[in-house]
Amino acid sequence: MAKKKRDEVDAEPQVLNHGNDGSHDTKKKKKNKTIEKEQKKALVDDVDITTPTVSIALPGSIIDNTQSFELATRLAGQISRAATIFRIDEVVVFDNQSEPSNDSQVTADDENESGTAFLIRILKYLETPQYLRKTLFPKHNSLRFVGLLPPLDAPHHLRKHEWAPYREGVTLAQQAPSSGTTLVDVGLSKNVVIDELVEAGRRVTVAMGTNRQLDDEPHEVVTSSKPREKAGMYWGYKVRYAPNITSVFEQSPYKGGYDYLIGTSEHGHIVKSSELELPPFRHLLIAFGGVAGLEECFEEDKNLKGKDPREVFGMYLNICPHQGSRTIRTEEAVFICLQYFQEPIDRVLKSVN
Repeated sequence: MAKKKRDEVDAEPQVLNHGNDGSHDTKKKKKNKTIEKEQKKALVDDVDITTPTVSIALPGSIIDNTQSFELATRLAGQISRAATIFRIDEVVVFDNQSEPSNDSQVTADDENESGTAFLIRILKYLETPQYLRKTLFPKHNSLRFVGLLPPLDAPHHLRKHEWAPYREGVTLAQQAPSSGTTLVDVGLSKNVVIDELVEAGRRVTVAMGTNRQLDDEPHEVVTSSKPREKAGMYWGYKVRYAPNITSVFEQSPYKGGYDYLIGTSEHGHIVKSSELELPPFRHLLIAFGGVAGLEECFEEDKNLKGKDPREVFGMYLNICPHQGSRTIRTEEAVFICLQYFQEPIDRVLKSVN
């Protein structure tokens, strides 16, 4: 969080119009060479997803304008809820600065971490199933108010008595090396076994099959996109850090990058949601600005300085042209925008299925 005290900040956040892995404080372990190349693909971020995805990008500076840790936590919670309700696949949090910085600043255990680091930490924490949080997230000052937030209740946030074809889990300990298996906590009464040797503290997606007896038969680790591609289940969002807005576009985790970009601004074009026609896409990105909008984000990025956002985005839209308030808060803008885009996006998804 910003080093100044939050009760000294007066400004309200305004928008002019979103990895799943948590950090786990364990001793460094030697990389296990027994994992086959094909098996490793299931343990890394998905880069070649066959189903269309929707990402959102917003600046971490919106946190710096809140008056307290509690209000900052609630703001992050609203963004997380919006991303989940509208089935967002990726939330990109970027810094408003021209020079890329070492992203260690967004993972450091610092009592005065930046707004960007704070937002990323809360978003990752909330997306993680409850039964994995204690293992994947050490105690941290920034997490002290998360208990006040409503749960996401996403499909992968399963209870102990619920059964599903897939569950999120965390690796606990390798069994005998000769067995080639690892124990995984998937939030059930008994740990399951996967047929790979994986270091402890790693988050994985496990195919549970149909056998509910939880015997010692090894289960398979799959990519986190598999539940959606095979079963049509929404499986949470990834969180990515970008040092500036240019990196949002250029460092996409998806193969081929984002193929369509939409910017939101009070200076954008006005189109009714029912009349908005989006082109077919594989990976769509919707970008939100900070207190002074996307225009300021462009001015602060040396790679985009002087450029008109309309030259970068396929569409530059004002989705709330008749607002009664002079300001629209970030958490409000995200909900408004994602509701606005729901029908146009659905029309595209139906046309490609």
